[in-house]
Order: sequence, then C-alpha cells, then structure tokens
Amino acid sequence: MKSAREILASEELRRLVRRKWTVSVILTLCLFVVYYGFILLIAVDKAFLARKVGAYTTLGIPLGVAVIVLSWVLTAIYVAWANGSYDAAVKELTEQVED
Repeated sequence: MKSAREILASEELRRLVRRKWTVSVILTLCLFVVYYGFILLIAVDKAFLARKVGAYTTLGIPLGVAVIVLSWVLTAIYVAWANGSYDAAVKELTEQVED
C-alpha cells in the first residue's frame, strides 16, 4: 500500500493523466475540424451545399446532420474509452492508497 502523496507523485499517475489529456485533445481537435470545416464550407462554397440531393433536400442538410452525428460518435468513443480503460486504471490506483 502507498500513501496518497506517493500515488500523486508516481509516474503511473502521470502517464494516466497524460493519456487522458491526449485522448481528450485528439477527440476535441477532430470535433473542431469537422465543425469549423462545415462552417468554413458554408462561408466559402454555398453553391456546393445548395446542390440538390433528392427532390427537396440540399447537400447541406445531410452534411449538417453528419456533423451532429459525428459529435455523438466522438462522445461515445470517449465514454467507451473512459469506461473501459481510464476508470479501471483509476480504480487500480485508488486501491493502492492506504487508509
């Protein structure tokens, strides 16, 4: 068993924090690229988004829906990673702390 101070100073905790930040930053950057890419596409090439896809829908509608769905997917990826890997590592570290 280790003291809380030893756990806080451990390399294992540093790796865990670094891994959490890495996953968070990568997923956030993916979301920013998709969202701001869509906004830039609206600003730069409205004619492209105005193309008809079917009788009543333009290309902008499914692309906008795709941006929303992708944000849900990225959130689900983070939750799956956190529940599967991160939470287990945190639990392992907290079990090492002596009372």
